[in-house]
Amino acid sequence: MARVCEVTGVKPMSGNNVSHSNRKTRRRFLPNLQVRRIWCEVTSRFVRVRVSRKGLKIIDRNGVKAALEK
Repeated sequence: MARVCEVTGVKPMSGNNVSHSNRKTRRRFLPNLQVRRIWCEVTSRFVRVRVSRKGLKIIDRNGVKAALEK
């Protein structure tokens, strides 16, 4: 299962670890993903969603139906 938010589509980014001596090694920045059960009123059941924290804020603001359709 990929580390991708189902609402915002955010994926891992890549960058560098930079040491005190300024040596650079590659690293990954992983998104803050949470697995949540969200009640969907359209289907009258819980839906398991792998979503980032920003995606949860979008669901709170716009509603479940609008966020998952988009």
